[in-house]
Amino acid sequence: MESSNVSIPSALTFTSGFEGYNSSPSTLGAAKDQGDDGERAGILHSKEPHFSIFTVLVLTLLVLLIVATFLWNLLVLATILRVRAFHRVPHNLVASTAVSDVLVAALVMPLSLVSEVSAGKRWRLGRVLCHVWISFDVLCCTASIWNVAAIALDRYWTITRHIQYTLRTRSRASILMIVLTWALSALIAFAPLLFGWGEVYSAELQRCQVSQEPSYAVFSTCGAFYVPLGVVLFVYWKIYKAAKFRIGRRRVAVLPLPETVQAKEAPQEAQMVFTARHATLAFQAHGETWREQKEKRAALMVGILIGVFVLCWIPFFLTELITPLCSCSVPPIWKSIFLWLGYSNSFFNPLIYTAFNKNYNSAFKSLFTKQR
Repeated sequence: MESSNVSIPSALTFTSGFEGYNSSPSTLGAAKDQGDDGERAGILHSKEPHFSIFTVLVLTLLVLLIVATFLWNLLVLATILRVRAFHRVPHNLVASTAVSDVLVAALVMPLSLVSEVSAGKRWRLGRVLCHVWISFDVLCCTASIWNVAAIALDRYWTITRHIQYTLRTRSRASILMIVLTWALSALIAFAPLLFGWGEVYSAELQRCQVSQEPSYAVFSTCGAFYVPLGVVLFVYWKIYKAAKFRIGRRRVAVLPLPETVQAKEAPQEAQMVFTARHATLAFQAHGETWREQKEKRAALMVGILIGVFVLCWIPFFLTELITPLCSCSVPPIWKSIFLWLGYSNSFFNPLIYTAFNKNYNSAFKSLFTKQR
């Protein structure tokens, strides 16, 4: 976020985390003084890059994160495209999420990593690539976040409006949500270019960062995070209430029937009547329990998806909203941690929604078996 730093775009005022052109020393000891002006290097580099064992370890972990994020999301996307059973809701929403996360891993994270190890944290790749980098960062990260909100909305309508929310209605709603997700993300990403809302590239300072205009910071952080955050929290609260109400109603509906025949008067007949009723009740209870477990599993999946999304992104967006408004500074190391924590959400997304759907595991095995 500092004007003297090359920054990484990440949903709005996305700054690169391991800034090297900053007046504060690195807390991990990788930085050193750079001349009389007091410039200090970031944790991953100095004016003349110094790669310690810790630095190499961090770089290795980030490279592994990028590769794993790309491959896992690509696998999910390929499976959805090749398996006909997945050509429906909610898998099209999952596919939209996978597309955004693949682009984050393929275009955004690698350039962010390059900037982390660049001497002086200066942007040397020119104005055009700077605009491309920042635009795709904002576009893909925002789309990924809104896709999570779309999945939560679809699950909410499925549970609470299962009669009105028919397959046809669900399909139309999902397509509309996907279109709106990418349209809103594009508006937020390209607003500075379209409306002259601040400058993202400085040739003199060799700086590349998202517009630091306070008005754009509020607009973009709200549109990319705080609004979808409000949506997913409200939706999950409604899902929890609806699931709790339906489970309670089912338990009341399967109360045991009173015995109407005494064993002493007709032992054989009573035993038969009791057995038949007991079997019927057991069947109904078992059927309801299976439905309850299915709904609980779906609610748990959405809950974990939302929880991980919040934990990954809220530190970054709190920093990006507050910093331009108060003109305060955050240590570069924390900016980097918050930024890459947000990026890691693209890695966790496919793990979560495939872990709760056994069909994906079978499809993965089938996909690799056919290729062999």
